[in-house]
Amino acid sequence: MAIETPDYRVLRQTPAFEIRRYDTMRLAEVEVGGDFERSGGEAFRLLAGYIFGDNASQQRMAMTAPVSQQPAAAREQTHRYSFVMPAPFTLETLPAPNNPRVRLREQPAQVVAVRRYRGSWSESRYREEEALLLSALAAAGITPRGPTVYARYNSPFSLPFLRRNEVMVEIEMP
Repeated sequence: MAIETPDYRVLRQTPAFEIRRYDTMRLAEVEVGGDFERSGGEAFRLLAGYIFGDNASQQRMAMTAPVSQQPAAAREQTHRYSFVMPAPFTLETLPAPNNPRVRLREQPAQVVAVRRYRGSWSESRYREEEALLLSALAAAGITPRGPTVYARYNSPFSLPFLRRNEVMVEIEMP
């Protein structure tokens, strides 16, 4: 079964990273306290509940990818998780979440640097790939804007060597 992913345009490709331009997209997001690896289960349940009908119109929506995770700006040991909403929806046509922890917002168009990798969802693996991305960007003279985002594209039941993972960071365009 195909899962919708956001459209993007590749602006530059190197062996260490890719620069992409994403158009505006709508997100459902939630902030969850806890460590990097354990907070995801609670976040996924809340967001999946929303798209599977825990909303004002009890409307079910298609699952999309990726599930994104990043540090919440204001709080330590808190992470913001998001699902990209299916393309036909606007903020006005998305059903209101029943759970007040689930927020809907529009992500403005952005240019991001991305490092893709396969394998484990562990924090140590993520941090290793994050360091490689940030080092490669520094060597290329590219400045990140904000925290990195961890993007997971597969189900937890996927074999780790088949998983598509990405480290992303918004950048200043040179």
